[in-house]
Amino acid sequence: MGTYVMFLGFTQQGIANIKDTPERIAEAKKTCESFGIKVKEFYAVMGMDNYDTMFIIDAPDHHVIAKAALTLGKQGNVHTNSYPAFTEDEFKKLVADMS
Repeated sequence: MGTYVMFLGFTQQGIANIKDTPERIAEAKKTCESFGIKVKEFYAVMGMDNYDTMFIIDAPDHHVIAKAALTLGKQGNVHTNSYPAFTEDEFKKLVADMS
């Protein structure tokens, strides 16, 4: 399992139905879990041009992330962007292993 950050931005449809967002968050978590992804945390984020919320997730690989992101996106309420994330210890090991 690897840690990823998945940013989600509201589409016009998503913002028009903003009051439904709490239920959509719960459904998005279920969708991720159906792909074997563990949603560790959810945050609403301020000041980002294209993204409004984010998940911190653990996933088996980037293929699973892609499937979940496409499934979330096809519902029409959000667009997504996902990135691998490393803990401080993992980053230190990466740097230490450099030649």
